[in-house]
Amino acid sequence: MTDQRTKLQAGDTAPAFTLPDADGKPVSLADHLGRKVVVYFYPAALTPGCTKQACDFTDNLDLLAGAGYDVIGVSPDKPEKLGKFREKEHLKVTLVADPEKEVLQAYGAFGEKTMYGKTVTGVIRSTFVVDEAGKIEHAFYNVKATGHVAKLIRDLKIS
Repeated sequence: MTDQRTKLQAGDTAPAFTLPDADGKPVSLADHLGRKVVVYFYPAALTPGCTKQACDFTDNLDLLAGAGYDVIGVSPDKPEKLGKFREKEHLKVTLVADPEKEVLQAYGAFGEKTMYGKTVTGVIRSTFVVDEAGKIEHAFYNVKATGHVAKLIRDLKIS
């Protein structure tokens, strides 16, 4: 299967998911029907790039929420690690655990990527905007940890 087929595009139905949050409580994409949702995938809690990205989302959460967007961060970390991440960095964004990587794969956010010139298999930092009806509105693959949230806000024309 080529990468192109596994990548989601605008108009696709967002793959449904229910994953445990940092407290082990289930968070479901279906719970957000009627609101827009930014679902972002990141490699690992408590690492510099992922911390920067999570802090940027937290810093802009009120702006995004005011424009009708909820934010869910997904990583292969276990809920306990997400809890430590949330506490240490004072994060307000909802973080969910996908240790089986099923949701990561469903979104095309897990697979081969180039890191420091080598091809490795891992989480592909990606962000999706899901509309009120559960359809993909925007799919961004291979995003940068730094500056991504600001770019996303510009792309969504939120001010």
